[in-house]
Amino acid sequence: MPVEVGIWKVDGSEIKKVEYTVIENERKLEDILFKDISILGDDYLLLGRQIYTSYGKIIDLLSIDSAGKITILELKKDKTPREVVAQSLDYASWVQDLSYDEIKGIFEEKNDKSFEEAFEEKFGNPPPEKINEDHDMLIVCSALDNETERILNYLSDNYNVPINVVFFRFFKDGDSEFLSRSWLISPDEVEEKASKAKSQNKSEAWNGKDFVVNVDATEDGISSWEDCIKYGFISAGGGKWYSRSLNVLQPGKRVFAMIPKKGYVGVGTVTATSIPIKDFKVGDQSILELPMNCEGLKRELDDLELTEYMVAVDWQKTKKIEDAFWMKGLRANQNSAFKLRNKFTLEKLIEHFQLED
Repeated sequence: MPVEVGIWKVDGSEIKKVEYTVIENERKLEDILFKDISILGDDYLLLGRQIYTSYGKIIDLLSIDSAGKITILELKKDKTPREVVAQSLDYASWVQDLSYDEIKGIFEEKNDKSFEEAFEEKFGNPPPEKINEDHDMLIVCSALDNETERILNYLSDNYNVPINVVFFRFFKDGDSEFLSRSWLISPDEVEEKASKAKSQNKSEAWNGKDFVVNVDATEDGISSWEDCIKYGFISAGGGKWYSRSLNVLQPGKRVFAMIPKKGYVGVGTVTATSIPIKDFKVGDQSILELPMNCEGLKRELDDLELTEYMVAVDWQKTKKIEDAFWMKGLRANQNSAFKLRNKFTLEKLIEHFQLED
């Protein structure tokens, strides 16, 4: 079960619990997600709502992520009966065969711009040539009965079915409404299991832990790697396409730092999520007040699209740029941060940095 969420309003010396309330109807929940799908995460582009399948059923919401994976969202305003699991699986059996043109048609029927244009506006690059090679299911509700939870855990644990539940709880305080979110299963865990299932089709699985982060130089050729080591961070900026991928880095994940066209230079553990540089502190001091080798990172401080974003990292082992590790067969990627799926690369990095696992 998810962790129970409670909210208390603190007004001076008065502390008042904000009471939970059931949302009036599923339509209101759908309206909220339709207005701002990022409530679920940054890597969602809504394709449309109330999507008719070829056999007359209606999918509440359908979305796509930056890798082309399709997500089916089924909404229930209150406690969810077990029938919703079968319903979601039924929708998935239809979604899995949708072609690029069919997905494009679904989007353009519901929107006044092209699918390609909207995709690039959202993710900073055009859609991949192949989309819908993966799909998952997300049940959105406020509560889950024990029987349904057992079924979902069974499908996920034993058959790696990519299905999850996100719980939304509504709270009211006078005229103000509040929304909280929690997951039945960690989204990373769901993806890890789906990745393992996919690996049976000759694709490499992700272990749910390891990432690679590119440490680039500024336009004048100055690298921020020395600053990364000194102040304990990795960063990306200059546009949403570059900084958004840092959002996958959650505390506890392991990151391997790589200098493009040079090689791997460090490994560490994420200790805090991505924040704008103006909010990043080293101890109690703002990093803006500290001397940096790469002062160019202190840019566009008030522009949340162009500014630099930083992720705190506890570096375990680091190397100088001139000692960067590279050999034929190692993987690289143009994204600021990406999941390290390639087993050969991971094995060589573990060996090179003399890691225990």
